[in-house]
Parts: sequence; structure tokens; C-alpha cells
Amino acid sequence: MENITILWADDEIDLLKPQLMFLEKKGYEVITVTNGYDALEECDERNDIDVVFLDESMPGITGLETLSKIKAKRQHLPVVMITKNEAENVMEEALGAQITDYLIKPVNPNQILLTLKKIVDNKRLVREKTSSDYQQEFRQIFMEINSGLNYEEWVDIYRKIINWEIKLDESNSSGMWDILSDQKSEANAAFSKYIEKNYLSWIRDKDGPVMSNDLLRSKVFPKMDSDAPTILLLLDNLRYDQWRMLEPIFNEFYRTEEEDYFYSILPTSTQYSRNAIFAGLMPSEIEQYYPTWWKNDNDEGGKNLHEHDFLTELIGRTIRKELKFDYVKVTNANHAKQLNDNILNHLNNDFTVIVYNFIDMLSHARTEMEVLKELAGDEKAYRSLTRSWFRNSQLWEALQQAAEKGAQLFVTTDHGTIRVKTPSRVIGDRDTTTNLRYKVGKNLQYDRKDVLDVRDPKHAKLPRPNVSSTFIFAKEDKYFLYPNNYNYYNNYYRNTFQHGGISLEEIICPVVRMSPR
Repeated sequence: MENITILWADDEIDLLKPQLMFLEKKGYEVITVTNGYDALEECDERNDIDVVFLDESMPGITGLETLSKIKAKRQHLPVVMITKNEAENVMEEALGAQITDYLIKPVNPNQILLTLKKIVDNKRLVREKTSSDYQQEFRQIFMEINSGLNYEEWVDIYRKIINWEIKLDESNSSGMWDILSDQKSEANAAFSKYIEKNYLSWIRDKDGPVMSNDLLRSKVFPKMDSDAPTILLLLDNLRYDQWRMLEPIFNEFYRTEEEDYFYSILPTSTQYSRNAIFAGLMPSEIEQYYPTWWKNDNDEGGKNLHEHDFLTELIGRTIRKELKFDYVKVTNANHAKQLNDNILNHLNNDFTVIVYNFIDMLSHARTEMEVLKELAGDEKAYRSLTRSWFRNSQLWEALQQAAEKGAQLFVTTDHGTIRVKTPSRVIGDRDTTTNLRYKVGKNLQYDRKDVLDVRDPKHAKLPRPNVSSTFIFAKEDKYFLYPNNYNYYNNYYRNTFQHGGISLEEIICPVVRMSPR
């Protein structure tokens, strides 16, 4: 056990010698004082105090007065109040002043030890238990990754890995992070091979998982409630791990009824996957049926300007009844305020779609802004930033109002992102697209092992901008770079969050159905 220092303030400290000897034998260092003034002086002079035991009734200044002065200077220092007085108002005042625990005199050594375990050793014990549990499951996950999984089993593996990632983060089990990171990389390598082997047959034979183009028909429309308004919230770029961070906040007002998934189509980018969601069609079908609404990568103009039109057409084809619905896209703070102001009006609809672009903007801003690279330097920080944004957002305010009015809520996304770490060289002509995780172009030169290449785009139901166009999709954590200015862009983009390619994080997307509490 690391050295733990206790400050114990009690005017009858001489009567506590058995407890003090017990603690010292257990390896704790105990500093004793007989009044509040001396306790405050010790707190001022020493930075190594880990916990304070504070008698409530002492001459001079009381334990409660001492407590408030300690907290004013060292807010996070754990304080245990020890009292003969079981009066409710004393306990309420102590709890209100943020005591960590309290004990009623006379205290026996085992009570003290249990309190210390809870306060000081709790994090260490959780960390050690979490690390031990992950070590035990590590081999099981490894065997499953290499056992020829189907698309449902890959979802289970991804969820397991994310669950461990969050547990290890929360317990600060830093010793296990590298091992889990390596296992996640192994999983993405195997998943990339799985997608390479199966993706085109899923598109051809329609025998794979529910994908972007079937999301609304399969997962949302059949579960709409005729007695209550339904909201579909699509958070652009929302990964499963970010959803796990947001779910406890949602659960304050909503109950999770069903946590499901779908697979994003390739490319895992807004232009392709989100248009497919709202059109209920693959990109080449959108181009065929709605040629004036579809734009290829290098065409001028916005690529997602007709989502409302696509949704109108899809509802008309699929539901075939009078459905009152609306579509709201939020891309800036003014839109967010308008949504919050108008949410009750939207609840007059049967169905309201809210597309919220914050997480997408966050990932792009993070690439551009050094300060955000610091704030969201890795997955843990990225999750934390997402949670902090949502907790304080106008969106969450609007959704609370919706819950109070009985609205059913679906939360989903169009694709996720992956933190890219490994550059892969590509050579193409000047019309080749600039995306880091996928490219469309003629006469592309690339490392075959780094990509899934689709030489005939119609096999993936993708448009063909040119008769000789090829699509390539980066596997795992690769990102595409041209040879010119290679080192500059290599350093600029490494460890940024990107999308468009093949990874568990980009392809396996949450779709969650919730009811108001």
C-alpha cells in the first residue's frame, strides 16, 4: 500500500490510542491534533494529508466550522466527521458542507478501516479489480476476434472492447491501456478483412446487416407510436463510445427501451451515408432516380441539401398514409436556439427529424485548431468533450421539454470516426478527391494491402463520376497522403479523427429507442 497520511483532530485524542496504534500497524501515518485551529494549521503546512478525521465537538472552533474552513482552502480533501451527536440538523449541515463520510462515537478500529478503504483505497481497489478482470477476458476476446465472426458477433465484440475501454478509463488503469489499444487494433485488422470479404455480396444479395439505406424502414418506422410524437435525433459522427457517455444524461429524462445497431455504407461519410438514410436508397440509386439532387464529390455545391426532399419521398413510398412530419437541421448556435424555442411546436407532428451537426464540426475543428487537439487528444478526452457539450447544450434543453410532453425518442448517427495513426501513400490525378479515408479517381496508385478497392463502383451501388473511376477505402487506422509535402501532412493529420473508411468505429453505428420517464 502506498503511504497514506491521516490528520485526526479530537480534543480527547489520548483516549484514541488503541485506534491510532491499529492504524499505524496497518501502515497508515497518523498526525494528531486536539483542536480545530491546529488542524487548519496542519492543512496549511502539509500537502501530503490524504484524509481528515474531524471531531464534531471541540473547544475553540467546532468541527463544522473547521470543516468549512478546510473545504474553503482544499475543496477535494476527504473529511470524515466523527460525532457523539446524532441530531439530524448536525448531520444535514455536515453533509451539506460535503463531508465524505461520518462515524458515530465510540468508533471501533474496523469501522475506521472500512471508511479508509472506501475513501483512499477505493480507486486503487477498483483499478486493480478492473485490470484483473480485463486480463481474464483478454484471451477470450482474442480467440473470438480470430474465430470467423458474423456481423452480429462483430457488434458484440466491438461493444465489449468499448466497455473495457470506458472501464479502464474510469478506473485509471493506465497499465492496461496499451494492451487494450493493441487488441482494438487487432480487432480492426480482422474486421477490415471481414468487410473486404463480405461487403459487395451484402450489397448484391441483400443478405447482410441492416445498412444506412434500410435504417428508417427497418429500425424506426415500424416502432413509431401512433399515440405519441416521435423524434429521430441524428447526431452526425456519433460513435458507440460517445453514445455510452451520453446515455446516463439521457436517462435522467428518458428510459432506454432498445439499444440496436446498423452498419454504415461505404464511404462512411455524410455525403453518402446520410443521403442513403433519408432516401432509403443506395447512392447510385439516388443518382438514378433523383439526378438533380445528387452531387458527386467534385461537383460544385452542398452535398446534403436535399435530405428533407429525400425523406418526403421515402415516407410517401413507405408509410403510404398521411403523416405529419418535419425535418430540422442544426449547424450553428442560432439554429440550436431556434430548435429549443420551437420544440413544443414540433411535438404537434407525428414525426420530427433533428439532424445535429455538432460532433462533426467538433472533429473537423479539432483537426484545424491546436487548442482542440489538446482538449481532445485521444478517445477518452474526445468522449469527455462530447459529454460536456451535450450536458450544457440547447439540444438537451429541448429534449427535456420533449420528454415532459411524452415524446418517444430515437437517437442514431450516420457514421462514426476513427483516430488515424498510419499514413498510406496514394498517387492520383488532379481530379482525385481530397478525403483522407477514401478516394475516388482515375488511375489511382496505392498500396493494395492498405485498402478495399472497388474498381467497378456499380458493384457497391456507388455513382461513377468517370468511366474509369475507382473507389478506395482505407482500412484500420490508415489515412491517405500524396507524396508532395508528405512529411508536413503526415504530422498535421496524425491522431486526428477522420471518417470515410473501414473500421469498427466508423461502420458499426448505434440506434437507440427511448421512452420518456
